[in-house]
Amino acid sequence: MRTRRKRGVVGNYYPSIINFETSYYLYRPSLGPISIKIFRFERYNRSLGISFQVKIMSEKRSPFKSSPKKYHPNGLTILYEDHDIVVVDKINGLLVVGTDREMEKTAHFLLNDYVKKGNPKSKKRVYIVHRLDRETSGILVFAKDEKAKRYLQEKWEAFDKIYFAVVHGKLQEKEGSISSYLLENKAYRMYSTDDSEKGKLSKTSYKVIKESGNYSLLEINLLTGRKHQIRVHFSEKGHPVVGDRIYGKGDKGIKRLALHAASLTISHPFTQDKMIFETELPKYFRTLMNN
Repeated sequence: MRTRRKRGVVGNYYPSIINFETSYYLYRPSLGPISIKIFRFERYNRSLGISFQVKIMSEKRSPFKSSPKKYHPNGLTILYEDHDIVVVDKINGLLVVGTDREMEKTAHFLLNDYVKKGNPKSKKRVYIVHRLDRETSGILVFAKDEKAKRYLQEKWEAFDKIYFAVVHGKLQEKEGSISSYLLENKAYRMYSTDDSEKGKLSKTSYKVIKESGNYSLLEINLLTGRKHQIRVHFSEKGHPVVGDRIYGKGDKGIKRLALHAASLTISHPFTQDKMIFETELPKYFRTLMNN
């Protein structure tokens, strides 16, 4: 008796499992967006073959139109926006995500409202890729769908993240790196530990840009992205960030935490193009260094 072959079989076998391997997009100017999916066929844990599904989308993306300025959120400056991401410059004092006490005065809430263009029924939203402390100002990138979010988060540690900070005192080494294992205590404060199994490896590199009588202005490359990493590393080094009420000296008369996310380099989740976003040194940092 002959057995009919059905779609999806490889040779004379009927695969018991079809594993979806991956899905991603390429962009070619002459063709537009290209969707690629890869499948693996298995039976009894034996690989029977791989299938590629390539689809050239029939239409190129339409030009992106941002929301009118009347919907632009307070406390956030839109640096860049397209179909997949929105990049903003956040003021200090604004939360990134909501808490039990505050749900609406956050970057996430404000941008969700912004992309809806005033339409409460709109299903448009933004997705959190990373965070900044409430007291820290600077660059944030949000994704506009789950696929873009996953792409950015998977590659996050490979992206360049540059910060400016004003710290107390003068560093003996004008350029260097700090490495430790960071752990959080019951009071939600971070600290370095010698236990590599409990703590998370954290690396920070820096160079001194300018020195004044009491302070040093640093350019910092955040090589890993742990909670309060920069603040803990320089506090434990004896040079806490100016204005740090948790890890610092309880500075009187200081208006804000002197920490700013100044530059971010990413690859675009759709085109894979390299993108660099930069902001200027906050004026208050100049004021601190000139006093």
